[in-house]
Amino acid sequence: MGWGLAPRPHIGHGWSINALWVRMMDRTFDFIIVGAGSAGCVLANRLSQDPAVKVLLVEAGGQDNSTFIRMPAGVGKLLGSDAHNWYFDTEGQPHLSNRKLYWPRGKVLGGSSSINGMIYIRGHARDYDLWRQLGLEGWSYADVLPYFKRSEGREAGADDFHAADGPLNVATTKNQSPLIRAFMEACREAGHTFTPDFNGAEQEGYGRYESTTKGGERWSAAAAFLRPILDRPNLTIETKALTTRILFEGKRAVGIEYAQNSNRIQVRAEREVLLCGGAVNTPQVLLLSGIGAGDYLRRWDIPVVADLPGVGENLQDHLDASIQYECTQPITLYSQMKAHKMIMTGLEFLLFKTGTGAQLPTDSGAFLKTRPELELPDIQLHFLPAIVHDHGRKKSDRHGFLLHMCQLRPQSRGHVRLKSLDPFAHPLIQPNYLKEEADRRTMRDGVRMAREIFAQKAFDPYRGPEYDPGAHVQSDEDIDRFIREKAETIYHPVGTARMGNDAMAVVDASLRVHGLEGLRVVDASVMPTLIGGNTNAPTIMIAEKASDMILGKPAMAPIVPRAFTNADAA
Repeated sequence: MGWGLAPRPHIGHGWSINALWVRMMDRTFDFIIVGAGSAGCVLANRLSQDPAVKVLLVEAGGQDNSTFIRMPAGVGKLLGSDAHNWYFDTEGQPHLSNRKLYWPRGKVLGGSSSINGMIYIRGHARDYDLWRQLGLEGWSYADVLPYFKRSEGREAGADDFHAADGPLNVATTKNQSPLIRAFMEACREAGHTFTPDFNGAEQEGYGRYESTTKGGERWSAAAAFLRPILDRPNLTIETKALTTRILFEGKRAVGIEYAQNSNRIQVRAEREVLLCGGAVNTPQVLLLSGIGAGDYLRRWDIPVVADLPGVGENLQDHLDASIQYECTQPITLYSQMKAHKMIMTGLEFLLFKTGTGAQLPTDSGAFLKTRPELELPDIQLHFLPAIVHDHGRKKSDRHGFLLHMCQLRPQSRGHVRLKSLDPFAHPLIQPNYLKEEADRRTMRDGVRMAREIFAQKAFDPYRGPEYDPGAHVQSDEDIDRFIREKAETIYHPVGTARMGNDAMAVVDASLRVHGLEGLRVVDASVMPTLIGGNTNAPTIMIAEKASDMILGKPAMAPIVPRAFTNADAA
């Protein structure tokens, strides 16, 4: 067939040409899905509903059977370990004291939904209306709302914005910590308004998060979409199988090559290859497959299949600064860090799915404006009754509490590129955090807003010394220095294979790669702009909508909720 059986000239990662052999499996599939993360699990479910459609799902990581994945409080262990985690690092950040930032991303069935903080947030309605204004027909809020609802099984019940019968369980958080009550009261005292539903008619304000949990367990995309369909005979799942490149006949994608058990295996897709690797892995696979800026690919001696200069560009992420205080009372999560407490927590979770292990660590938060004239909230807060160092990789030694404060709509843009032709090697990740002065201003103002909340009377019984950045840090220059030295990702990279109609776009509004046939990208990399909130629910929505496009089904009818005003529903 002429679709690339010859070995690549460079392999790497301990492979040798003599030890490595290439075989073509004796099976072909209608669809091949690359990556069993949030989007890939949704596509596997929806596309395999027709028993006549053969689907292959290929995942670089392993099974999602770890107790730490099932246990909501296990998120700290997952973020600090490479067992189910790509464990990426960025390049040095010029505006963050040249630090290399740690980027955890899921490498397991369920992808990042198996290691994330489980917060269910869709972003602001205006985020999607902006996509439509950028020329992406079918991506306004009214267009995407029915797909959010299709996936959702909300325990609090259905309404104009929500559904209760979808596979993705959405639970109301119930942590009764006095510190969480203090946070909510302090927000009120600081003059902020309460919002009962961050995903409803009004996002701005403070309140409780909803979570992708069920019965005290994490409810990842794998639990929601994949686990119930494992017995479908038309669905094949390959784990520990890293996709090395997409295979082409001319301009048509006809299959993939993946590495598994020291072999390279080539499989064929009769209809489409669906790339669901996420904002880091997707551009890496595209570049290794000859899709990217032509001059750049030629420098790597990669044959150019499609000259698309936008591949790997437009990288955006939410940068986070943690404002932390010591707590004067022993009521924080530090109480659970002693060995006997951890054993008891684990046993209670395993036996009853209750207790600290079954609780969402970041139960409450807020979406706020740093300046009153802004149309939309520009910062998000996550409250946590603990002091945290380095994503939990360094243990705390005291009681405390914190606010994660992240900027929602950064102007700075970065990129993902190759470091090596070895598909096992991590790519080059350069987010360019705080390149733009507007981003630095928002982060600085956000630190001050978080401090203002902690200064309220509600925290008087609990507030000890300010641990980070420290009470001495007051001037703009000092706050900027704190951010440069301590800010980290809050795990929401998007945009590196963005939708659009211009020269830098990678996919069209139907997620088809420009200039090619049989290849779509379905994951957070297609977002043209970063939405104002956590990105897991939007990624699931994108895959829900994509599944209809792929199968040639008509789009679901737009929904304009009655609770919206005319201005909100524009």
